[in-house]
Amino acid sequence: MRPETLVSDHTIYACVMGSRAFGLATEGSDTDRRGVFLAPTPLFWRFEKPPTHVEGPAEEQFSWELERFCQLALRANPNILECLHSPLVEYADATGRELLSLRGAFLSRRVHETFTRYAHGQRRKLDADIRTHGAPRWKHAMHLLRLLITARDLLRTGTLTIDVGEEREPLLAVRRGEVPWPEVEARMTRLADEATEAAHRGPLPEEPDLGRIEDFLIRARRASALQTDPYDEVVQGVVRGGGGGQD
Repeated sequence: MRPETLVSDHTIYACVMGSRAFGLATEGSDTDRRGVFLAPTPLFWRFEKPPTHVEGPAEEQFSWELERFCQLALRANPNILECLHSPLVEYADATGRELLSLRGAFLSRRVHETFTRYAHGQRRKLDADIRTHGAPRWKHAMHLLRLLITARDLLRTGTLTIDVGEEREPLLAVRRGEVPWPEVEARMTRLADEATEAAHRGPLPEEPDLGRIEDFLIRARRASALQTDPYDEVVQGVVRGGGGGQD
């Protein structure tokens, strides 16, 4: 089975991410599509396992196999958690809808470490731009501010909100380079400090609910194994035929 077929035939959840989901799209913004596919269980019976992710088949499209997606979400990967909370859902079958219903089970105080680590990496890149070019890449500065706002509010409320809402215009002003860098820098520092404070007082649990997620994954795998699948039919045919030949 070709990787593109896994996306076209076995996607359980698809959404739009990037600036359009964040409420920061401008006239020239791309449409970034992300998705989750459930590889048919018989594909795991081979030595060569199905891919954990697939790029395409369309431009700006990227999908994860369900198990890999859950693993990354349990680790509080910022990109994965935001994908799971996109306000622009394009498709969700019954399994996808159950995945969405479990969004809260993935959230924990781990988000403070992962969001902060990602933010530090982006901040180092901005500092390098300033040393090299005398100014940051303002679009990246805008998205770092957005990430820090998201992390702080998530730790404060226990809810992951993707659309920036009333922050749209202030953030776009940063993107246009209309806000002095020292002011942007000070706001980044303040948001990081507020996130750290919220991490100790907020409502999120210490750990995600691994048991609920694992139960969901096992049920999804079992249900897939019971479905008629072209690959499954080939395997059964080989078995009935005596293994396809003798030494």
